[in-house]
Amino acid sequence: MSLLNDLVNLNLCDVTEKVVAEYIWIGGSGMDMRSKASTLPGPESYPSRLPKWNYDGSSTEQATGDNSEVIICPQAIFRDPFRRGRNMLVMCDAYAPTGDPIPTNKRFNADKIFSHPDVIAEEPWYGIEQEYTLFQKDTKWPLGWPAGGFPAPQWPYYCGVGSDKAFGRDIVDAHYKACLFAGIDISGINGEVMPGQWEFQVGPVTGISSGDQVWMARYILERITEIAGAVLSFDPKPVLGDWNGAGAHTNYSTKSMRNDGGINVINETIEKLSKWHKEHIAAYGKGNERRLTGLHETADINTFSWGVANRGASVRVGRDTEKEGKGYFEDRRPSSNMDPYVVTSMIAETTILWKP
Repeated sequence: MSLLNDLVNLNLCDVTEKVVAEYIWIGGSGMDMRSKASTLPGPESYPSRLPKWNYDGSSTEQATGDNSEVIICPQAIFRDPFRRGRNMLVMCDAYAPTGDPIPTNKRFNADKIFSHPDVIAEEPWYGIEQEYTLFQKDTKWPLGWPAGGFPAPQWPYYCGVGSDKAFGRDIVDAHYKACLFAGIDISGINGEVMPGQWEFQVGPVTGISSGDQVWMARYILERITEIAGAVLSFDPKPVLGDWNGAGAHTNYSTKSMRNDGGINVINETIEKLSKWHKEHIAAYGKGNERRLTGLHETADINTFSWGVANRGASVRVGRDTEKEGKGYFEDRRPSSNMDPYVVTSMIAETTILWKP
């Protein structure tokens, strides 16, 4: 095993200019992540200079067997925390041979929204709080839970410390450092209310880069749980009953909201969101109705609400924002399995481009 580890950790920089680029894309379910590696002549900083590639879309439920080729286009480059050295992780989106984006490519339309001059002028910032649950591989039960049973009721576990409260911290810390190494703007981590559930935050990040970074952070986490022998779940309600669900609260601000007097813009923006509540809910993740019940720090899925410091509202405005008269707000509706390309661009489209 030590020889295997030595080989895995070989430093290629000593013997070759070539690098390994891991091309990463989103599979047919819209949540599964796929990747494969390619040897390139050397490191690269610009995605547009990397070669396009292809894969068998009939094996990912993204194409038929008689026309199976799907093209992947590099869109963002990150340092590789697994191979290290000058090796790269490459976030890609997927296209048919005709050049049209395939249905699961949500980045394409998001990029069109973020490229609109009005959106660019507002410099939308996002901070996404990605919650997730770690499961035991063999029992299919959350990490730290007794087999076939339940732990003590929740509340001691949020930001908890101790072997009877924090389950999987080694995975969480490994992910934190790996994201920093990769160049992701990960801003923090914490244990969540349900035992075995954790959260990482990415942001503030501007525009389309928010989606790129959240997807890459998810990929890195999936790889780490693979190594650790745990199973990663983004299910919005992984355990039924009196247990918190898992969300992806999305903090948002524009230049106008961050400037003096921005509280008035915030109020107007929240009013816009209220008009499109059903449309946003429909795009905010599958199974979200199991989470947005009005209990466990959520608002009811059918009713839009907002409030200051209210974690039972659809949208929460922070005390600091209220006090300073400018800042940001938190959309608490997105579920943990949401597509960050969809959520971030939809918020920008509704709040910046829609003119009531």
